[in-house]
Amino acid sequence: MGGLGSGRQYGGRCTDDCQTLDVRQWQRKELLVAGTVFSTTWSNGAAIRAVVEADRVRLVYSVREYGGEWEPLDYAVILQTTACHYGGVRHWFTCPAVRCGKRVAVLYQGGKYFACRNCYRLAYRSQRDTQSDRLIHKADKLRDQLGWEPGILNGNGNKPKGMHWKTFRRLQAEHDRFADAGVAMAMRRFKCVL
Repeated sequence: MGGLGSGRQYGGRCTDDCQTLDVRQWQRKELLVAGTVFSTTWSNGAAIRAVVEADRVRLVYSVREYGGEWEPLDYAVILQTTACHYGGVRHWFTCPAVRCGKRVAVLYQGGKYFACRNCYRLAYRSQRDTQSDRLIHKADKLRDQLGWEPGILNGNGNKPKGMHWKTFRRLQAEHDRFADAGVAMAMRRFKCVL
C-alpha cells in the first residue's frame, strides 16, 4: 500500500490549510447587494475587504509572500446566479484563475490569489484518510453515541442510562470491531510487531 495520498488525484495540501471565501455565507447574511462593502477576518488576523458590484465582487487585501514586502491586491471575482426551484436565486463565484472560470461556492487562498480548489490542487481532509483512519473515525463516532471518552485507546465505558442492553451490546461490538480492525491496519502500515 502507498503512503499518504498515494493513488489520489491531488497532492499534499488540504482545503483546511487555506483561508476561504464562501459565497453561501455571504448570501445568507444578505451581503450580496450592489454597493455593499464589508470585511472578513480570519483567526490568524488576515483580513479582506469585499466591495459588491452589480455582477461581481472586488476583493481588496494585502499579501506577503515568504516574508517579503506587503503587496496590495485588488481584483474582481464575477458572480453567477442560478434559479432555485421554489423561487429566488443562488449565487456562485466564477473562479478568477486564468483558463478556469468554474462556477464554485468556495474560493481558497492557496497562494497569492483566491481560486477554486481544483486550481490549487487541494483535497478535502477526508480524502487523505487511510482505511485504518476511517475505521478509527467510525469507532470514535460510536464512542460519542455511547457517551464514552473520545479516543479508542481510552477503553470502553459503561452503558448509557436509558439505552437498552441489546442496543448497547450491538454498538459495543460494532465499536470493538472497528477499533480492532483500525489498529491492526495501522500497525501493519507502520510495520509494528506485537
